[in-house]
Amino acid sequence: MRDREKARQKAKELVAQMTLEERASQLRYDAPAIPRLGVPTYNWWNEALHGVARAGVATSFPQAIAMAAAFDEELLKTVGDAVATEGRAKYNEYSRHDDRDIYKGLTFWSPNVNIFRDPRWGRGHETYGEDPYLTSRLGVAYVEGLQGSQDDEYMKTAACAKHFAVHSGPEGVRHEFDAKASKKDMYETYLPAFKNLVQKAHVKEVMCAYNRFEGEPCCGSNRLLMQILRDEWGYKEIVVSDCWAISDFYNKGAHETDPDKQHASAKAVLSGTDVECGDSYASLPEAVKEGLIDEKQIDISLKRLMKARFELGEMDEPSQVSWAQIPYSVVDSKEHRELALRMARESLVLLQNNQSLLPLNKNLKVAVVGPNANDSVMQWGNYNGFPSHTITLLEGI
Repeated sequence: MRDREKARQKAKELVAQMTLEERASQLRYDAPAIPRLGVPTYNWWNEALHGVARAGVATSFPQAIAMAAAFDEELLKTVGDAVATEGRAKYNEYSRHDDRDIYKGLTFWSPNVNIFRDPRWGRGHETYGEDPYLTSRLGVAYVEGLQGSQDDEYMKTAACAKHFAVHSGPEGVRHEFDAKASKKDMYETYLPAFKNLVQKAHVKEVMCAYNRFEGEPCCGSNRLLMQILRDEWGYKEIVVSDCWAISDFYNKGAHETDPDKQHASAKAVLSGTDVECGDSYASLPEAVKEGLIDEKQIDISLKRLMKARFELGEMDEPSQVSWAQIPYSVVDSKEHRELALRMARESLVLLQNNQSLLPLNKNLKVAVVGPNANDSVMQWGNYNGFPSHTITLLEGI
């Protein structure tokens, strides 16, 4: 296991030197630099659902629901490792040019281990399907691939289990919806994957969901984040909010459980949400002045965040970090493209082959019709990188 105590001590010493305003600023997803303490800018938001996303050319692997159809844990772990390798290579190159913008960090908000129960849910293709057991096994494999060897001093990248919890639609009202599930359904369906990612894969981040659970917004749910996640499962790492989920606490037409930013931010931090994707946490200094939260409570979250940054080697000299030596040439490499092709082939599921239609007879005439017949963009999926070349359905056939 990694030397977590060393990182924890360095985080403790660093946090002790920060002002209240500096502490609050580091709980934002777009944490600014603190030059006097040698803390560089860091943006926590990056995506790697099926390849490094939104940051230029990258190897594009099949969508998560397709990779799940391969039923192959080791292959998915290999994919996760390849994605992390490209993520590190990109980060290394960007850092050399002091480019620390969004989608260029080492904290990937993947995988999505929600359970795909309703085919009408628009984000079901991001998941590993409807089976809690399969989702658990594949989620663990992908996290282990992304985060790298547990024996290395530094993490390769940090993965994130999302969206915690009971987040499987309806998409249109997710900012106001109150999800209610029986205890049996919670512990047999919605929670097993998250528990396994926490206890077996040692996932570095958990993302709380937009919806409410039993009346409370998930990012302010003491039941979910404190009683279940931290107390029952022993989770000691980072909870990150879904983007602008904290503003749903007080925005009109959303959950409206809190009167303003200060109350919402204090509630979220006290419930265990350490870093916010949004802008509400800027009000934390005011919340302290109003007596809604103690500065020591902010420190608890901040120490977790700084510990993670030290564990990633993000604030150390690159020469000390083995992963920092990964060259940019691995991005969209021949080896990774071949791995993506192998994964795509393994994902194919043949339900029936009536009259031996497959393999196609080359003497047959085949019509390829419809708006997606020769469209490459639709094949990229979402939370995607940009492949250097896409073979369309027409071209492939």
